[in-house]
Amino acid sequence: MIPDIQQQMLRIVDDTIEVEDLKALLKASIADKALENGSWSKITLYTHYMLGGASPHIHRMAAVTELIVLALDIVDDLQDQDHLSKPWMQVQQATALNAVLALLTGAIGELGRLQIRAEGLAAVGKMLARSVNGQQKDISGSPATPDEYVEMTQEKSGSLFRLACYLGCSFLDGNEEKVEQLNQLADCTGLIHQIQNDMKDLIGFDIKSDLIAKKRTLPILYLLKVEDEAFRPFKDYYTGLLPIESLLERKEELVETLHRSGCMEYARVVQSVCVQKAQEIYSELDALSPWKEKLKEVMFGEFLDE
Repeated sequence: MIPDIQQQMLRIVDDTIEVEDLKALLKASIADKALENGSWSKITLYTHYMLGGASPHIHRMAAVTELIVLALDIVDDLQDQDHLSKPWMQVQQATALNAVLALLTGAIGELGRLQIRAEGLAAVGKMLARSVNGQQKDISGSPATPDEYVEMTQEKSGSLFRLACYLGCSFLDGNEEKVEQLNQLADCTGLIHQIQNDMKDLIGFDIKSDLIAKKRTLPILYLLKVEDEAFRPFKDYYTGLLPIESLLERKEELVETLHRSGCMEYARVVQSVCVQKAQEIYSELDALSPWKEKLKEVMFGEFLDE
């Protein structure tokens, strides 16, 4: 993370929160986030620059992007009880929830200080609501088909990429067509990254995996659909006929079954189609170099063939 953006995040915390223990948690969480060298603030910056922006306040807007994403990361970890070493997982859940509220409150306050237009605030709220809708579908295990999975993932993950791009456009006028192109690119990018995470998680096959949690990710949906007796334990587990202990007792055997099932190959094919679609959208985007190329690299460059 660019040091100035991290400093802007810390400033917003200081401007928002007075209680010292909560402030300390927020600053520790920001420091932890900075170590990830994530792409969210870069997406906001590169979008702004490639569309000809030169606002002196763009680092402040990028800090808003990071604050919102950090808040949603905390929510995601609380829901999944995952990443237990993170600062927000080392405190009482009530305190972690207050951290989420503080981050969102600080982000909203900063958007006000930056004088973002009313329609801009409405657009940000709509994107966040879209992400929450997708998150709820995810934790409830509602996707029953690949199409429903795609819709859920674009809502949950694609909306965050939309937000990062949109905040980069927020100081600029007359870019409605490009915003729509960026929205499509964001949805493709969210899907590409989520499929990657789903494949990695499935093979992990531990107590915190998507499979054990009965989530319906793309490779799992494929697995549940194929008529093969070798996959019966997975189907029985999802329907409640088989307890979790029976699955874990046969871990090595079932991991091998997963590798032979074709579910990973299926997910990779869908992912490659998404990458191709992202490249098509990107190629049609009229924007300035080198920022356009930098945006491509940070959003989905790692999935392109050398």
